[in-house]
Amino acid sequence: MSSVSISTNKLTIGYKVQSTEYSVQTDLDFSLHKGEMVCMLGPNGCGKSTLLRTLAGLQPPLEGEYRIQNTEYRPEKSVALVLTERLSMDNTTVHDVVAMGRYPYTSFLGGLTEEDERIITESLQQVGFHSPVTCHLSSFFNAHSDGEKQRILIAKALAQQTPIILLDEPTAHLDLPHRILILRLLRQLAHEQGKTVLISTHELDLALALSDRILLMSPHAQGVQLDTAENLKKANAFTSAFGMDIFNPLG
Repeated sequence: MSSVSISTNKLTIGYKVQSTEYSVQTDLDFSLHKGEMVCMLGPNGCGKSTLLRTLAGLQPPLEGEYRIQNTEYRPEKSVALVLTERLSMDNTTVHDVVAMGRYPYTSFLGGLTEEDERIITESLQQVGFHSPVTCHLSSFFNAHSDGEKQRILIAKALAQQTPIILLDEPTAHLDLPHRILILRLLRQLAHEQGKTVLISTHELDLALALSDRILLMSPHAQGVQLDTAENLKKANAFTSAFGMDIFNPLG
């Protein structure tokens, strides 16, 4: 059985406004595998968020195709997406937020079964909310710190039980200890549960240290390179993508 979970073939991503198409990246060809955490790096405006939204099925590709390698592709059961926007949900409990991940599996009326409740509890435990979990479930989402909110949103993605998790800058707004905690957690989920984790991030040092591979995106539709951090550094790929020697900020 192939370990490939996502593959693209001459994929062009971008936006369509009325009858005009605006491409951000063209002819993208790469494959991601089960059980790996890949960090996507690149300058602002190069298409990182657009690629995530396209792979999640939120916007169609302009040309080419992408494939999710499972038997029956349904976006809500194949890919979980965690966006970077700060969420403010007044009077919404942690339980309600994580339960949103179970909606693809609930009945027409949206009722939760005992199995759904078990998965919700286990998802919170997996991101570090341990006993008594019931206290966390009944607490309000807005009462938690930014770092805790991010872990709750990752728990929501886990409750969705998809083989692929896509995250758009999951460490934004967090301090250094929580940034390390979140990326370590995601790496652990990939390695221990066999999930494919693709993260858009600006955390260069952490990405180089913790990711299995780097998806390096260049600006102006110059494409992507997918390789280990070591190989990309040897090829001076980071200097080319960012237009400067990012490892020597003093010049």
